[in-house]
Amino acid sequence: MGKKAVIAMSGGVDSSVAALLMLKKGYDCRGVTMLLHGGENIADAGKVCQRLNMPFSVMDFKSDFEKYVINDFISCYENGKTPNPCVECNRELKFGRLMEVTKNAGGDFLVTGHYAKTAFDENSGRYLLKKAEDSQKDQSYFLYMLTQEQLSRVAFPLGEFTKPQIRRIAEENGFVNAAKKDSQDICFVPGGDYAAFIEDYTKKRFPKGFFTDKNGNVMGEHKGIIHYTVGQRKGLGAAFGKPVYVCGIDTCENRVILGENEDLFTDTVTADSINIISKPDIFEPIRVFAKIRYRHNAQPALAWQTEEGLLKVKFDEPQRAVTKGQSVVLYDGDTVVGGGKII
Repeated sequence: MGKKAVIAMSGGVDSSVAALLMLKKGYDCRGVTMLLHGGENIADAGKVCQRLNMPFSVMDFKSDFEKYVINDFISCYENGKTPNPCVECNRELKFGRLMEVTKNAGGDFLVTGHYAKTAFDENSGRYLLKKAEDSQKDQSYFLYMLTQEQLSRVAFPLGEFTKPQIRRIAEENGFVNAAKKDSQDICFVPGGDYAAFIEDYTKKRFPKGFFTDKNGNVMGEHKGIIHYTVGQRKGLGAAFGKPVYVCGIDTCENRVILGENEDLFTDTVTADSINIISKPDIFEPIRVFAKIRYRHNAQPALAWQTEEGLLKVKFDEPQRAVTKGQSVVLYDGDTVVGGGKII
C-alpha cells in the first residue's frame, strides 16, 4: 500500500497545487475542506479534487471555529489586545481537528498549502520547522505552535517553491482557481471592518470613553475600545493638533492612552502559551532573531524560558508597538526555535 495523505483544501491555488504535488510523489490522496463559517470556497475545492480524480469531503467545524477562533478574536479586542486568528485556527482546527481526521482516515500525512518546510535533525532527534524558499510568502510565523508529534505528520510541499511558480503550475494544470486572488482579509471579516463585525456578532455596543495621555489627562472622546490597537495613528476619530499614537488600552477605566511615536518603543517582551520546537527547552538564555508580528523584520535578541512557563525576549534595540495578543516567534537562521503569545 502506498502512503496516504489528507490534503486540507481551502479552495485556493496553494492547497490545490499542494494536492497535485503529493499525487505526483505517489501518495494516495483525499481532499478535505473545513466548513468554518461561509462555505463559498467549497465549490472550487471540489472542482480541483474532481480534476485530480481525488476523493473529496467537507467537515463541518463551524462550532469549533466559533469556539476557538471567533470567540478568542472578540475576547482579545474586548480586553485591549490584538488577536492573531490564523495562529488560533492553525492550533485548534487545521492541525488539531484536521489532524484527528487524518489519523482516523489512516493518513500518514496532513498536507496544507502553507509556505514553510519541515526537516528532521538526526543529531537532536527533533523535527524542525523552517522558513520557506519564498521569503515574501513564508508562513512559518503562523506555525510556531506545532508540536513534535504534529511536525512528524505534516507536509508542506510548497516550501520549496515561489508563489509565481505555484501559479504557473496551477495554470498548466487547468485549475479553476489558478488566477484566484490571495485573500488579504481575515476570512470571517470580509472588508476588514472588524469592529463592525464584533458589534454585529455580539449584539453589544461598546461604550464611549476618554482618550488620555499617559498621566491620565483627558485629550478627547473615543468611540469604544474595540476600535483601537496599539501603534494606531489613523482613524482615531479626533484631531489632536499633532501626530499621536495609541500606546495602551485601559479596559478597567475604558480609556485609550495616547502618546508620541517614541512612547511605543520597548526592548522587552513577555509571552505565554509557549511552544519550543528546535530544542527541548531554553531555560538557558540563547541568541535568536525574533519577530513580534508577521510583517516585522526579525531582530536580534536574547530569549529564555522561565520556571513559571513564560517566554522572555530582550531585544538588542527597542522595538515599536509590541502588542498584546500577537505572537513573538524566535528564529535561528531559517529554523523556528519556538514562540508564544505576547502578554
